[in-house]
Amino acid sequence: MELHDVPTVTRLLRNYLRQFIVAPDFDENDVEHWLLPKEDVVDSFLVESPETHEITDFCSFYTLHSSILGNPNHSTLKVAYSYYNVSTKTPLLQLMNDVLIVAKQKGFDVFNALDVMQNETFVKELKFGPGDGKLHYYLYNYRIKHALRSSELGLVLL
Repeated sequence: MELHDVPTVTRLLRNYLRQFIVAPDFDENDVEHWLLPKEDVVDSFLVESPETHEITDFCSFYTLHSSILGNPNHSTLKVAYSYYNVSTKTPLLQLMNDVLIVAKQKGFDVFNALDVMQNETFVKELKFGPGDGKLHYYLYNYRIKHALRSSELGLVLL
């Protein structure tokens, strides 16, 4: 993804996030700030139609390094966290399989994905294991009709 792709990615992302009860409302400045690739911060990739050269799909992940204590051979763990992914032509399963390959090629040790948005469509098939923690969102001053299911949440907090 490059700076000139920001308007198209913004459009794709906004259209995708409309389906969720709780989701950010990204504008072009937000997409540029949060999703334009920055070394060791965020990686974003696009799929372009070979016929029309239209951007059809988008995926991203952010980077966190964790310290490894008490191991003489390794001191850090490079972890990728799935961020925002939009699939309109490429099946999400294929898109995420491809991004796992890219992350491995870039030297990541682990790839994590939250149980939000449509992530349940790929976690089992791609052999993601459940984590040992729970993440709870506290939505201050929001009025919603019922407790949210993970698939109704279109928000990834950093």
